[in-house]
Amino acid sequence: MKITRKHKIIVYSILVLFSLYFLFPFIWAFITAIKSEAEVFSFPPKFVPDVPLLSNFIDAWNSQPFGTYFKNSMIVTVLTTIGQLISCSLVAYGFARYDFKYKNILFMLLLSTMMIPWDVTMIPLYMEFNMFGWINTLKPLIVPAFFGSAYNIFLLRQFLMNIPKDLENAARIDGANEFQIFYKIFLPIMKAPLTLIAVLNIILVWNDYLGPLIYLNDQSKYTMALGLASFQGVHELQIIPIMAMTLVMIIPPVIVFAFAQKYIVEGISGSIK
Repeated sequence: MKITRKHKIIVYSILVLFSLYFLFPFIWAFITAIKSEAEVFSFPPKFVPDVPLLSNFIDAWNSQPFGTYFKNSMIVTVLTTIGQLISCSLVAYGFARYDFKYKNILFMLLLSTMMIPWDVTMIPLYMEFNMFGWINTLKPLIVPAFFGSAYNIFLLRQFLMNIPKDLENAARIDGANEFQIFYKIFLPIMKAPLTLIAVLNIILVWNDYLGPLIYLNDQSKYTMALGLASFQGVHELQIIPIMAMTLVMIIPPVIVFAFAQKYIVEGISGSIK
């Protein structure tokens, strides 16, 4: 069937409508963020403010130490991403490329941990971190990432299973040791799935609210998610600062996703073969 210009116009029109549908919450959040207090609570609601107040973003940022919150979120996000990439790539490589006793049983046990809700381990983990003296520090949010994630290990293992054994056999014949094979041959090959894991981890950790809420007490240790939530009190809801800081908070993940989307598609397609 020949695709005519009319068909293209119809398809693109439908895509534009769907795009507007999904973008509308962000558009509404931006418009709300630049309204005055009276316009936010006016009835009937005003879609466009009379005078856009871009200073609301500055006021919201300065109302709390969001510079500190941003730094804490960046530290946690970057270190957990590094931890996930190192630990998951090593464990997945071992499961995919080596044969050892009880390998399949251990892998099934690893996958079975995905069925345990985080809510079940929440109290034991708190007690453990409290015993280590880590409460009210960023360590409970960072250190577990260096022990891997079952889902990420599974994703990488499936990708590595598709690579023929001849690759490392040839490297061994050329005199490469096991670490050189992993570092110089397989790590470059795993660029796409590792990028996918990094992006998924960044989005998850950057938006994490419950973890910091449980382990952090000092405001100086708060992350962006906790700072955003503090605009909502028992008897008061500060809508304008919430909308303003929500838009600010989604900028880093959107930038990361925009630059990494090519590798995300490659990582997903390579892992499901």
